[in-house]
Amino acid sequence: MSSSCKGLIAAMKDCIMNSDCVVKDGNKPSECLRHHTNELPEECQSLRRATFECKRGMLDMRNRFRGNVGSQFQYVPQEKPSESP
Repeated sequence: MSSSCKGLIAAMKDCIMNSDCVVKDGNKPSECLRHHTNELPEECQSLRRATFECKRGMLDMRNRFRGNVGSQFQYVPQEKPSESP
């Protein structure tokens, strides 16, 4: 996979892993993407569309000189709040 979409893919993975579909329902992330896309949060659905567009842009010859749009996305993982007793 080209490095231009890695930030989007990492953000989408993080979003899906923290979604109710995986955490509460106990589904696999791949199962949530295939069968439960409507149940995912709006942020995850937007990241899914953006990842699709990024992968599609890698094959688009019109973007060859301009570069892929997905390469402009920077992902910084959110720190999980620590649970203190």
